[in-house]
Amino acid sequence: MGEKVQIPTNAFLYPMPVVLVSAVVDAKPNYMAVAWISRVNHQPPLIAVALGKRQYTARGIQVHGEFGVSVPNRDQVAATDYVGLVSGATVDKSKIFESFFGTLAHAPMARACPLTMACRLVQAVNLPSNFLFIGEIAEAYAEERILTSGMPDIEKLQPIGLTMPDNRYWSIGELLGSAWSIGKTYQSVQ
Repeated sequence: MGEKVQIPTNAFLYPMPVVLVSAVVDAKPNYMAVAWISRVNHQPPLIAVALGKRQYTARGIQVHGEFGVSVPNRDQVAATDYVGLVSGATVDKSKIFESFFGTLAHAPMARACPLTMACRLVQAVNLPSNFLFIGEIAEAYAEERILTSGMPDIEKLQPIGLTMPDNRYWSIGELLGSAWSIGKTYQSVQ
């Protein structure tokens, strides 16, 4: 094992999933690229997403209490990055991705993304520079081509990962083993 050196505290977990978070703002769907997102509860299924307080999309979530989460694949990296570069306050991003809606009228989802979710806002936490929006997944949709045994398959989905602070996008690598299983082969060194 190598020696540890102290690094700045602005460290990140590797990699972070890249998604599109969307909301209806000023009567139009708006999409933004987000990597600060995580599943945070089993039942009910909750997702937390951190958005800057000045983000245009954050305003739509606050007004309507709903948001969409769409998981783009590696072929959509340029369009995904673009909606993270420009603000919906100055650029109409409603046509970048064709939107569809489930039962939540203010949770647009990107039709082109293979996996999408509509969320109902449960809680908004006011952090120093961000809002942490916690939403319950009300509906989830997937293209059949990315499913294995009825569930999303990461190899078929080909999601985008982000590393920071180097700000680079990655595709997912090789399978290492099955969770809650491979550890059974571990032999403790005593």
